[in-house]
Amino acid sequence: MASLVPIARDLRRDTAQLEFGSPVAYVYHPLDYAWTSHAEYLRRYGSQTPREVILVGMNPGPFGMAQTGVPFGEVAMVRDWLGIEAPVRQPARVHPRRPVAGFACARSEVSGRRLWGWARDRYGTPERFFARFFVWNYCPLLFVEATGRNRTPDRLPAAEQQALFAACDRALARCIDALSPRVVAGLGRFAESRVRRVIPEGLVTGGVLHPSPANPRANASWVHDAERDLRRLGVEMPDSRPSPVKPG
Repeated sequence: MASLVPIARDLRRDTAQLEFGSPVAYVYHPLDYAWTSHAEYLRRYGSQTPREVILVGMNPGPFGMAQTGVPFGEVAMVRDWLGIEAPVRQPARVHPRRPVAGFACARSEVSGRRLWGWARDRYGTPERFFARFFVWNYCPLLFVEATGRNRTPDRLPAAEQQALFAACDRALARCIDALSPRVVAGLGRFAESRVRRVIPEGLVTGGVLHPSPANPRANASWVHDAERDLRRLGVEMPDSRPSPVKPG
């Protein structure tokens, strides 16, 4: 049985040692302060092998993984559908416009609500979804500028990217090795580009539309377009949707 916990633990250690300069003013490490819920996600949903598909996100969102420690971790979906809730500590330094309230966070992250909402509506239970899929975030860090604005990993200086991406590439390669997928797909262009650098020969790789609300296509028809992208990679969807699953 594969274990992703040591991989995440090593990624936590490797990224904790990195330093980032202006315009980044705050760096959030949810693998540190939200480790309990992150490790529970990996133990509960990352142990079964092989998987057909790994979906790779970019990095934590301020109202998702930065709050719950779970990739695309919109609070209600993590608590009510994935069934994970744990105490979350405070980061070492917090921007006043980007507080961490953990599972008490009242803001909903649209990307996470779309991704996990699709998984719930299409597969019914987490067990059915994770029998085929796993969701991994390439970079575990959230970068915040002095203004409170997010800075994505692709916009970091080249020297900072080099050290960060080396650690994230190693972790992603180990995740792929542990789960033995047939397909590895990046959610968005950045994640797709990193996947293509890491992917072992013989696996299918590609991209799936990111569920970000900043993308007009995602706002218009994310589920339709994402499933179209998956089908292009040879990933078939169930012929019918299960009955709606009530929270709790």
